[in-house]
Amino acid sequence: MDPEGSRIEDDPDVQVMMAGSTLKKVKSRLWKKQRHFRLLEDAVTIWYKSRWAGKGHSTFSISEVETVREGHQSEVLQSTAKEFPAERCFTLVFHGRQCNLDLVARTSEEAKAWIEGVRKLIHKAQTMDEKERQDQWIRDWFHKADKNKDGKMNFTEVQTLLKMMNVEMNEDNALDLFTADRCESGSLEIEQFVHFYKMLTQRDEVWKVFQDYSGDGEKLLLEELETFLSMEQQEREQSYQLAETLIDRYEPSESAKKQHFMSFEGFQIYLCSQEGSIFNPKRQDLYQDMSQPLSHYFISSSHNTYLLENQLLGQSSLEAYIKALKRGCRCVEVDCWDGPDGEPIVYHGHTFTSKILFRDVITTLKEYAFMASDFPVILSLENHCGVEQQTVMAQHLSQILGDTLLTTLLDGQVPQQLPSPQELKGKILLKAKKLNNPEDGLDGAQSDEVSDEEAEDAESPSTGNPPARKKSKLSRELSDLVVYCKSVHFRDFEHARSHAKCYEISSFSENKAQARAKDEGTDFVRYNTRQLSRIYPGGFRTNSSNYNPQEMWNVGCQMVALNFQTAGLEMDLNDGLFRQNGCCGYVLKPDFLRDGNTQFSPDKPEDRQGYKPLRLSIQVISGQQLPKVNQKEGSIVDPLVRVQIFGVPGDEGMKETPYINNNGFNPVWNVTLNFVIHTPELALVRFEVEDHDRASRNDFIGQFTLPFTCIQPGYRHIHLLSKDGIAIPPASLFVNISISELT
Repeated sequence: MDPEGSRIEDDPDVQVMMAGSTLKKVKSRLWKKQRHFRLLEDAVTIWYKSRWAGKGHSTFSISEVETVREGHQSEVLQSTAKEFPAERCFTLVFHGRQCNLDLVARTSEEAKAWIEGVRKLIHKAQTMDEKERQDQWIRDWFHKADKNKDGKMNFTEVQTLLKMMNVEMNEDNALDLFTADRCESGSLEIEQFVHFYKMLTQRDEVWKVFQDYSGDGEKLLLEELETFLSMEQQEREQSYQLAETLIDRYEPSESAKKQHFMSFEGFQIYLCSQEGSIFNPKRQDLYQDMSQPLSHYFISSSHNTYLLENQLLGQSSLEAYIKALKRGCRCVEVDCWDGPDGEPIVYHGHTFTSKILFRDVITTLKEYAFMASDFPVILSLENHCGVEQQTVMAQHLSQILGDTLLTTLLDGQVPQQLPSPQELKGKILLKAKKLNNPEDGLDGAQSDEVSDEEAEDAESPSTGNPPARKKSKLSRELSDLVVYCKSVHFRDFEHARSHAKCYEISSFSENKAQARAKDEGTDFVRYNTRQLSRIYPGGFRTNSSNYNPQEMWNVGCQMVALNFQTAGLEMDLNDGLFRQNGCCGYVLKPDFLRDGNTQFSPDKPEDRQGYKPLRLSIQVISGQQLPKVNQKEGSIVDPLVRVQIFGVPGDEGMKETPYINNNGFNPVWNVTLNFVIHTPELALVRFEVEDHDRASRNDFIGQFTLPFTCIQPGYRHIHLLSKDGIAIPPASLFVNISISELT
């Protein structure tokens, strides 16, 4: 029987990929080059090169590919549609911020084979269980290091490979294991290498936990596993049924399953699974009440959504909207300016960013708005157009979006509170200026003047100075499309309390919002119980950097808009908060941020009703398969783990382990880090692994961020993510977490 299971290599489409094809790589209407592509023997790596590039070539893994689009489904291929027929075109879309790969095959049959082949390989990668994933990872490394492709490795080759894999080993121990495993030729074949590798890297720290609960040191009986789940993992509800389920799901031995026990291998597979992860699986699904007013939710929000890069010179692209929406973003921004030929354009005004058509943005929004989530999308319109092109915008919105665009009050009544995400499912809401109130009659002129409420907070990217506040003309047709998100200038909290309507929304630059949060925290919290507020990065951030969103969440701001195109700590926090609740882009705020009479202030959390601080104790035990940062031969990381708490000011904190010399493979710290959390409902916990550097700044290795309320206590694995928020299996941390009331 084939050790790798059903052989995907025998699939006819995959065989076409392995045989190789000359495809045209297209970057623009003017840049089109022939490249030879083929799938390597590992059925995971795609290799390609130019026939003129000598020995130079590039590779990428199937695991990096998110999806395949057929035909002219990218801006680049749309621009070359007359030259290349749709049936020969396809686009590989990568996870994270990596650019798409647009390709044209010589025939439609060849294109179809690559499209279907890549889809089958993605499906296989996504449906592997934990053991298959680990074995595949080891095999991938074997194929990379098997330079002469003879399917064998001698001890010298194995030593080189282990260094590539970030393993600092005891050579005598490795040689003993190699000698025991090798075949008659004195080399290891691939399955022998998998076994050798597992023996070499057997995890003593997991073995110790297993021994603590195993009566005979060989297996965990059903009752013993139940005790472990109850005592260590705090899984006290239906722990017996859970133990049975885990054996059935993760135990690789059929005979062990029949006898209702778990082997050490099964135990290790369980601990590395999603159920053994630090993130509570019950919080990954949609678990929150979605029937409360919109103002009661944090809403995943993007700033300058059209940009792929910085806001001075960057490229404006429909892909930026697609990537944001597929990440669960529920508030996207469109900056509109008068364009040639009477068609409004989208770009960052008065800069060198490229331009895209407004109608194309709306078409993209229609197609991708509800792929990741059914809950409403808010289209935040920054309108710099004259009345004539505003009317064109209104026509595009109505004609392209149709019934998806909400244009009337849900029940025809004057709203006393905003509708809920549940009531607005599948709807797009326009956030923009409006001539009248939603419930008012439609008398008045075709166009009128409205104040530009964002002008005083905005900053000119070229000068850094706020532009003069002005009046602008507004098209009646565009005004009529605004219902529950009427943009208004914010005066002060006292005025809002006595005059504001629930459907009026104000935008604040980060500086103005931070000042109000600091000086009038409780007032800001109360304001946000009834009305929506949108916070955006200051105009001085010409490199599209981000501010820390936590300060704004602490006072209940719903739409804390970030530059999704910019990786870093701030987007890690955003991803962390919205990783829960089915990644739907809406997270219900804690009750003390929803009560209109709340006394909560982030600076004095102890004054709120129900105040109950908690102690968080994190034993950082070990790390597994941490990726190399420096690809130089012989370079091995010196990892340390930093744990940061983000929340109300009193909860902000950071602690770290010492670094371990030359071990990125299985570093062991056994260091306990303790924190006191005063407002657990708002806290986020970020685990970051860095490569210690004595001479310069530490290099980033991986991170994982999650809400405190989503943590599972006990022995858990933290599956690390890249800077772009993409999984980097099998890199992980092994921790033991304890949460207790502060006494």
